[in-house]
Amino acid sequence: MGSYGLHRYHAGAPMPRHRHAEPYMAIVVAGGYLEAGDAGRFEARPGDVLLHGQYDAHSDAFERSGSTVLNLPLAASAGSGFGRVEDVDAIVRLAERDTWEASAQVCAELSQGRPPLGDWPDLLAAALREDPDLGIARWADGIGLVPASVSRGFARAYGVSPKRFRLETRVRRAAHRLPCWARSLAELAAELGFADQAHMSRAIVAMTGRTPSALRAKSVQARTESRR
Repeated sequence: MGSYGLHRYHAGAPMPRHRHAEPYMAIVVAGGYLEAGDAGRFEARPGDVLLHGQYDAHSDAFERSGSTVLNLPLAASAGSGFGRVEDVDAIVRLAERDTWEASAQVCAELSQGRPPLGDWPDLLAAALREDPDLGIARWADGIGLVPASVSRGFARAYGVSPKRFRLETRVRRAAHRLPCWARSLAELAAELGFADQAHMSRAIVAMTGRTPSALRAKSVQARTESRR
């Protein structure tokens, strides 16, 4: 993502799927692009706001005219999604003074945005977010598609296979639940559909760079410091 503030992206310079360790919001100032992310695929236009939760991943394909995007910080509790603001220029001017104040103003003004594209790759992504245990072959049969074609088409749309998308959905859920999880890690792994605790731990480390125990300890430390 780089630093907060304005970022300009040239035409014909697609950004492959990548992940952000910290949450942030992107406000389209000029131009546009197609984003394929964990919350769906979205055709972003000026005034659109894309909310990226912690550990979200996405790819971007920029228009021929290029794009100008304002990146701002986002509270960890905000989650992912899409919305709109009307006066983008005012947000840009406010961000020049204080990025957190600009972020708060966006959240206060945020209105409902246009929905994701909604074709079958988006429908499958939504189904996997809802139920990571979903059988991909069974889902493909249910809408009259060949499973192998579904896997290839989904990978072209999202930059990752359905199986990988499903695993990453599980891992994000685990990472988000760890700060408040009071039972054993083995129980969390079983509840979220991992093969075992070791499988979950490896996947969390690969996505976040931290072990489950470290993520939980970091959260406990943050809560302790906030009470001082």
